[in-house]
Amino acid sequence: MFVVMRPREPQSGPARLGLIVPKRQAPLAVTRNALKRVLREAFRLRRAELPPGDLVFRLIARPEPCSLTVLKRRARTEADALLRRIAP
Repeated sequence: MFVVMRPREPQSGPARLGLIVPKRQAPLAVTRNALKRVLREAFRLRRAELPPGDLVFRLIARPEPCSLTVLKRRARTEADALLRRIAP
């Protein structure tokens, strides 16, 4: 559902987060906002473990139709897995 990009060379300072959740992939504003909230929270909890630099999460596939609770749970699981892979 998501891909993480590191657009710049490693920097000093804390890790920073960028989010791209296009309307084409998530047509409802409720869905886009819920996904962004979940990603921000996952990032906030792991920020100290992450290397310095920018991380950009991009939604690349339209989520399957499901309840908002299920969607948030799936997004959080995937975000945690991606952040675990990035952390040294």
